[in-house]
Amino acid sequence: MSLIVTKFGGSSLADAGQITKMKNIITANPDRRYVVPSAPGRRFDGDEKVTDLLYKLAEEKDPQHSRVFEILTERFCGIRDELGLSTDIETELQKIAEALHNGASTDYAASRGEYLNGLLIADYLGFDFIDPKDIICFNRHGLYDHAETLKKCPSVLAQHERAVIPGFYGSLPDGEIKTFSRGGSDITGSIVACCAQASLYENWTDVSGFLKADPRVVDQPQKIDVITYRELRELSYMGATVLHEDAIFPVLQVAIPIQVRNTNHPECEGTLIVPSISKETESKENITGIAGKKGFTIVSIEKNGMNAEIGFARRVLSCLEKFGISFEHMPSSIDTLCVVIEDSQVEDHLWDLVQEIHTVCEPDSVEVYNDMALIATVGRNMIRKIGISAKLFGALAEQNVNVRMIDQGSSEMNIIVGVENSDFETAVRAIYQALV
Repeated sequence: MSLIVTKFGGSSLADAGQITKMKNIITANPDRRYVVPSAPGRRFDGDEKVTDLLYKLAEEKDPQHSRVFEILTERFCGIRDELGLSTDIETELQKIAEALHNGASTDYAASRGEYLNGLLIADYLGFDFIDPKDIICFNRHGLYDHAETLKKCPSVLAQHERAVIPGFYGSLPDGEIKTFSRGGSDITGSIVACCAQASLYENWTDVSGFLKADPRVVDQPQKIDVITYRELRELSYMGATVLHEDAIFPVLQVAIPIQVRNTNHPECEGTLIVPSISKETESKENITGIAGKKGFTIVSIEKNGMNAEIGFARRVLSCLEKFGISFEHMPSSIDTLCVVIEDSQVEDHLWDLVQEIHTVCEPDSVEVYNDMALIATVGRNMIRKIGISAKLFGALAEQNVNVRMIDQGSSEMNIIVGVENSDFETAVRAIYQALV
């Protein structure tokens, strides 16, 4: 018997109507045995996500008698009553309010949306409920502990033929609740799929898979039918946000495919994410997708004879390390080295960093370019196709886009260009029209 783990996002579980759609999806395939729900998301424009309400509740001096508590009670009891369930949500909410009043952590507060939704969904489906604090482990430093999770999770899952496991959180060694970063239910689903040795991990959301470009920039971009883990990693890192980028790693280790599908259009097959694609079945398309982000700074360091100076790059990186700054890319030439830094990393340290580079590295010059954007063109076939770069840069030239930086990894899976923020949308559309 195959086993499918299904994760549903907040928009897929925002109200009773959406949860009914979720149940229809689960019952349509008996192989869907483990369900990982998020907290209810927004129901309409201007609505608040349950997780955001819980963060607000944690800030209240008297959580139990606050307006936020009333809103949460109305929200969860409304879902329960509309679905015709008997779950004692009121008592659970009282426990949460009391715990927060007694000093429970912000992570505890944030996790309760998934917890409460999990209780309702387990009742609605007739599935067992597994609290992830008992199977998802973090170490004492607050980092996810995969080895310890593998000791606990598989044996617990084996005791339940069908179960609901809320997403987003686990526990520290002392039992205290610890959450992943926002969107972390994707990670929980991936972990459960790994521990259950699932044949497929389905990630249900409000879009029908990945698109080849951002629809806010490119009009009606094509859908990606099949993508490899490596390509997804590249696109997610550069701003494609359908799936939390860290959700890849647990299933990557055991080669479980991920399928991103739309709760509102379950007939659509969505996008399948796989470990690799054989040359025989590989798509003939050159480009898998285009993604990018604004808000970068390029620090260009020039020094005559840099290539012969042992340890020069190490000294540059030590300057970044001194201020706790990580870099995105580091393209270089014989006498020039550029460090690309996200603006949020630099904050108020930019000119201190430049001075430190002058002191430690003694360059001939250091120039700073602000208001930069990076665009990644990703494709597994690019390495075998002649003229991809020519088409890309030709398209940018035709649109009068000045390329300030070029970076291509040795795998030749992507070409990254740096352009000014003001040229970002024009550049993405030009690349899409030329290559897709």
